[in-house]
Amino acid sequence: MITTEGFGLKGPRGWVFREVTFSAPEGGLVAIEGPSGSGRTCLLLALSGRMRATEGHAEIAGHRLPKRAAAVRRIAALGPVPGVSELDPALTVGEHLRERVLLQRRFTDSLRDLARVRRDPTGDRQRIDEALAAAGLDPERLVKGPRTAVRDLERLEALRLGTALALLGRPKVLAVDDVDHKLSDAEREEAWAMLRAIAAGGTTVLAVCSEAPEGAIPVRATQKQTQKEEAGDAYADAGGV
Repeated sequence: MITTEGFGLKGPRGWVFREVTFSAPEGGLVAIEGPSGSGRTCLLLALSGRMRATEGHAEIAGHRLPKRAAAVRRIAALGPVPGVSELDPALTVGEHLRERVLLQRRFTDSLRDLARVRRDPTGDRQRIDEALAAAGLDPERLVKGPRTAVRDLERLEALRLGTALALLGRPKVLAVDDVDHKLSDAEREEAWAMLRAIAAGGTTVLAVCSEAPEGAIPVRATQKQTQKEEAGDAYADAGGV
């Protein structure tokens, strides 16, 4: 599903990541590990077709990067990334789900799929239920049910919601940032269990973390770091799409 060779990205202020080489099968769990500022989120964005690499190459489900970035974006879903794709703290869980379904239908579904949804109004509900089940999130158990605002979610709940939103498009690749950020040991285990289950279902998972868990394919974002950049700044500087 994923192979890289000498994959690297150089921005105006130097190398963001460099010399990344690894391979992962379909349904694999890849842990992009390292400390904050080491280029790990930018590598996640590059592998999901959101940033353009400047060295080496990668191949995602047969689509070669950086040339076929648009094709990769169609099969790789991105969870919340600060400065790039974030949950809106003012929106409720239910509003996020409804909005994402409408966007998914508008921009990615085929004309045949659009017609089918109009004939079958339960199609959206089924897609939402499948994504929520895979992410392990039951909105009815939240403090205010589906009307719970994102700003009132616990960190693990927000991670589950962001994952569910990404899964609504039924992607071949799921990219998740900061999996273990601000989680207790028990919550961290729950988060990795969720991602392992998603990978076991056939979706290849790319997950940014401080330390790779047992059983994951560990990848270091960089070996020759010459700068420290936040993902949002690097995304803009390096031509994020």
